[in-house]
Amino acid sequence: MRVAVLADVHGNLPALEAVLDHVQTLDVDRIVLLGDIAGGPMPGQTLDRLAELADRVIWVHGNGERELVDAFDGAGPTGPAADTVASCIPLLERRHRDLMADLPLTVTVDVDGLGPTLFCHATPRRDDEFVLVDSPIERWKAVLHGVTEQVVVCGHTHMPFDRLVTGRRVINPGSVGMAYGPPGAYWALLGPTVQLQRTMYDVHAAAERIAASGFPNASGWAEEYVLRPHSDDDALHAFTTIAANDGPTPTPN
Repeated sequence: MRVAVLADVHGNLPALEAVLDHVQTLDVDRIVLLGDIAGGPMPGQTLDRLAELADRVIWVHGNGERELVDAFDGAGPTGPAADTVASCIPLLERRHRDLMADLPLTVTVDVDGLGPTLFCHATPRRDDEFVLVDSPIERWKAVLHGVTEQVVVCGHTHMPFDRLVTGRRVINPGSVGMAYGPPGAYWALLGPTVQLQRTMYDVHAAAERIAASGFPNASGWAEEYVLRPHSDDDALHAFTTIAANDGPTPTPN
């Protein structure tokens, strides 16, 4: 089993299309989606494109899917992404809601060369928890407590890394649609090795498509996340503050 791992597309359909074209040139058995797929300027089209891949795709849910389903069902959006969630709802239909509903928090796939590999959006225990490449080991121990797989793949922070933590290998593929640092669409190819990938795409053409999407302030979104993305240093600083305020790390039983 050789898999492509795509996380945090965030409704950036042009970036997704570029990655799927890249994946098509490789010997890949399945595509694993790590959540936060639709929350962005082209949510419905993004979900429709992935639905076309049918059983070739393995899904897990992120906080984005949970929040979009709740809002579609009538709950008022809350939290940092409330405006984005509210902007997406008029662009989604019932089939999109049903595609996102009831997705698992984690899946395990036996990957060539890596063995049983656990995939999740943020952490194996929560879909909105922040752990970073340089998070304290005690926090990593708490996050991975009870996990039997020796390889864990997570997204959520949009920043790629590949490191050892408490005897396990932890991989983040980065973000397809809302990357920090150098422009491009980031993802990972697993089996039999780990290859962190960056697919280049025409960001100016992408920005034009996004601007015409009907998403509120779509031009501003494209300017901030496609044309002039935040630096990895700024993102790491912001996420370190969020992680520090995410509550005390529970002590494993």
